[in-house]
Amino acid sequence: MAKILIIDDDESLCGMVKDWLEHDNHIVECVHCGAHAMEQLKLYPYDVILLDWDLPDTSGVELLNKFRSTGGVTPIIFLTGHTSSDDKEKGLDCGADDYVTKPFDTKELAARIRALLRRPQQYVEPVMQVGDVTVNRSKHLVLKNGVEVKLFRREFALLDFLLRNPDRVFSAEELLDHVWNSEAGVSSETVRTSVARVRKQLDTPGKPSVIENVRGFGYKIGGGG
Repeated sequence: MAKILIIDDDESLCGMVKDWLEHDNHIVECVHCGAHAMEQLKLYPYDVILLDWDLPDTSGVELLNKFRSTGGVTPIIFLTGHTSSDDKEKGLDCGADDYVTKPFDTKELAARIRALLRRPQQYVEPVMQVGDVTVNRSKHLVLKNGVEVKLFRREFALLDFLLRNPDRVFSAEELLDHVWNSEAGVSSETVRTSVARVRKQLDTPGKPSVIENVRGFGYKIGGGG
């Protein structure tokens, strides 16, 4: 599960790719111009960026150069109708991680995204354990003492994110940035509600909570029980 930003002015294409990737349990946002994209990239962290070469207010290459020059390290896949070897070389040389020409097969794009997320520095075991809770990331499956527990998609994303960062404490605001879309109507209370729901589903009375509340700081993965 990853948080993905699509930067493309073709709204129909964005909708199609977004639907497919959300079916693959990713969190997906779409913007349609370079200015809006830079605003999003300054405010929110993403795991992968899908970037169109030709945007209405700038080129994808210019946006990529600007993003990399400000320290942006998020993996980027170009989505483009430019098919020449020179353009592909230019895109990769300026800091893109992959290059997909339009029209493309959405299933192949999803596979390329998974390949980026499997890079050694980002690799996370597909099956993780916390106490008597087992989380299978690839199957989107949660078991407690071997019995399947149903979590809502955003609750699974919250648990998954904390498991991938076991040594860190995150404030409610940081969790909103990483796990939720940058949409109206979400707040710190949204995080607290989701944490409470996960605990209700997975905690065992008298044992440590699967999500620990670090008073005054935020939340981290707990010992489980």
